[in-house]
Amino acid sequence: MQLKGKLIKWDEAKAFGFILPNGGGKHVFIHKNAFSNKQRTPQINDIITFSITKDKQERYCADNAYFTGENIKPKKSKKFNWFSIYLSFIFMAFLSLAFILGNIPQNLLLLYVITSVLSFLAYALDKSKAKRDAWRIKESTLHFIAVLGGWPGAALAQQALRHKSQKKEFRIVYWLTVIINCSVLVWLMSSDGNNLLAIFS
Repeated sequence: MQLKGKLIKWDEAKAFGFILPNGGGKHVFIHKNAFSNKQRTPQINDIITFSITKDKQERYCADNAYFTGENIKPKKSKKFNWFSIYLSFIFMAFLSLAFILGNIPQNLLLLYVITSVLSFLAYALDKSKAKRDAWRIKESTLHFIAVLGGWPGAALAQQALRHKSQKKEFRIVYWLTVIINCSVLVWLMSSDGNNLLAIFS
């Protein structure tokens, strides 16, 4: 959702300021990186169109901002990351085959299915909350579900819902959860981990 407001404070040395939204309300923090035109120096009383997002500390701030009168080209839609989708399907197919061959218990397969569905629903709910500017699901919660086995569902949600699919910091941690999860699974299927794997039986 796009909002409009007036720039009421700007610190050029620190490259940030505050916007007073049209109609009043709380002042919105904006960093220079949020502007599409980074060559122009913001001035007090500039009218700015912007959207709302959250920073690394989960604080609300402006994003995708541009000055009134600028000719802004619409952003091209991001392409699907087919690698994530293919990997999730291949992984679930591998788990299903391992179950059929008796290498993993049924409960472990069900754990991945249930957590993947839960992960997909969590992403869908978080995107819905973002559109309504409601209280968001913590990124740590999404990563926790992924590392428990829900990463295939998270991979599908990121691409199908176009949510959390571009934020670099989030993607790095997400892929770490995938690596950790797969490493633990490989260990469980080894001779050293067979005893622990038995708890899923």
